[in-house]
Amino acid sequence: MLEKVAHSGTAAHREVLRARVLLDLADGMGNKTAAARNGVTAVSVRAWRSAFETDGLTGWGTVKKGRGRKPVISEEKIAEIVELTAKTTPPGHTHWSCRTMAKRVGVSPATVQRIWSELGLQPHRMDSFKISKDSRFAEKLVDVVGLYLDPPDRAIVLCMDEKSSVQALDRTQASLPLTPGRAATMTHDYKRNGTTTLFAALDVLTGTVIGQCLPRHRHEEFLIFLKTIDSEVPRHLQVHLILDNYATHKHAKVQAWLVRHKRFHLHFTPTSSSWLNQVERWFRDLTDKNIRRGIFASVPDLIASIQSYIDASNADPRPYMWTATAESILAKVARARSALDQRIS
Repeated sequence: MLEKVAHSGTAAHREVLRARVLLDLADGMGNKTAAARNGVTAVSVRAWRSAFETDGLTGWGTVKKGRGRKPVISEEKIAEIVELTAKTTPPGHTHWSCRTMAKRVGVSPATVQRIWSELGLQPHRMDSFKISKDSRFAEKLVDVVGLYLDPPDRAIVLCMDEKSSVQALDRTQASLPLTPGRAATMTHDYKRNGTTTLFAALDVLTGTVIGQCLPRHRHEEFLIFLKTIDSEVPRHLQVHLILDNYATHKHAKVQAWLVRHKRFHLHFTPTSSSWLNQVERWFRDLTDKNIRRGIFASVPDLIASIQSYIDASNADPRPYMWTATAESILAKVARARSALDQRIS
């Protein structure tokens, strides 16, 4: 063990020195010589030798009670910081910062940061959530997750949605390219050159996408996209579409079209549960990798850029792997509802 600690890159520095000193003593080196070689005092060497002769390796790495660095902040002060962080906010602010908390309790900002880090408190962060109030939440959840985890035979499962009002934004001045030591630049202001709506259907098994840009997202455009899917999916396959509860998807003319096309089966996600639709993740990637930093002089330029992303994505498709079971999601939602009910009450 001493050899392992003496050459460790992760053990405490004091323990590494102690192990090296004991190994030198085992080789017959004197106290003063071992102390000088390792940069410690002879008093420390004698104490380590005595402890090793008495206890061996028992309790190695532990600091005896009353020894070591004394705490500079009391448990009461730590409890006060935690209480204030979790249950209050500073006047005129939505959350505490290290400096505002330090000023409030009379410690250094570094001390506040250390306490927050050790306890996992992050008042600067805010996670968003919304619990669905859909009366058929469990039924719809089980249906959608079942398609992900156990897709039907001789069928294709498509996650479908619209990314509406995608703007063709042009910058007011020319951008500068990336160079060593400087990031690429673009102006913060822009010119609007129109919008388009992207209809997309993600194949959950392969990761390929059927996409089509249309001027608007009414039931007329939805029917056009359904016909596109119908033409691109092999005739021998049933088509299971996972989509949201947007009224366009339930229009009477859409229902009539579905009656004539029996191989199409629509599966609706619960309300306020867009996270269940995997195409939303693909939309995020499209935005991050193509749209956000794009420069488009016209809507056709925007559409061409989106199509190039779809083509590149389909050339090397990577499906999103769904692993959560319906049971685990329902349990998590139940805990969230319980916590929210307790908060309200």
